[in-house]
Amino acid sequence: MIFNPFSFFFQNLFNKKIFLDCPSNWQIHFSDSASPAMEGIVNFHNHIMIVLSFIAFFVSWLLITCILSYSDDNISKSTKFTHSNELEIVWTSIPALILLFLATPSFTLLYSMDELIEPVINFKIIGHQWYWGYELSDYSTCVTGDNNIQYNCYMMVLEGLPENRKGYFRLLETNRRVLFPVKTHLRLYITAADVLHSWTVPSFGLKVDACPGRLNLINLFIKRIGLFFGQCSEICGVNHGFMPISVMGVDVVQYNSYIISKVNWIK
Repeated sequence: MIFNPFSFFFQNLFNKKIFLDCPSNWQIHFSDSASPAMEGIVNFHNHIMIVLSFIAFFVSWLLITCILSYSDDNISKSTKFTHSNELEIVWTSIPALILLFLATPSFTLLYSMDELIEPVINFKIIGHQWYWGYELSDYSTCVTGDNNIQYNCYMMVLEGLPENRKGYFRLLETNRRVLFPVKTHLRLYITAADVLHSWTVPSFGLKVDACPGRLNLINLFIKRIGLFFGQCSEICGVNHGFMPISVMGVDVVQYNSYIISKVNWIK
């Protein structure tokens, strides 16, 4: 059964605000954050840029001053100045203090992203050459002897897109869009079946390596409804650029409706 990508996404379209987090032309900024981790990354970046702006201004001023004040036209003889212990202490300690100042929010963000919270739903994500597979095994009543909901997501080629391609995006669309409930604690188990891959969704602030024979886990909490795109970020072969990720964040009620329909179809 092929899941209609718009069946749940546009339900209650006029009652809820829908976001579409897709790349735009000449984009030089971050994707709109959809998780606490991405919000922390954006805020940390903004604070870092303030510090970097002052550093860049000071270094530029220092370089220009040295070039203009100590040129051959302004100085006729060489100075006897060789070194200064006080100056070396100053220009060593100040960068160290700046790094120490930046380390505190950096480590706070890093540890908060690695914090493990008891999840409501577990997803297993498997990287293949060259597509993504997904497994959902939290519903033990689906099928006797096999409690997994499994499906694979392949990139849709141009010929497979509808004639009216409005709402579809080249090299980012998949035959199935993964449904994640919003405002729900999720745990993602990420691995690979063949070579190294990397499951990456910029709006979530996630970039997790998929290693064969190893499970990497990450927690995810989506704060808003939307359609989110990502791609494999680890060079995994000739078709590395053709295994996109398409995630649809939906309301919990819509997600439960999808699971019920999926269980009935499997039965």
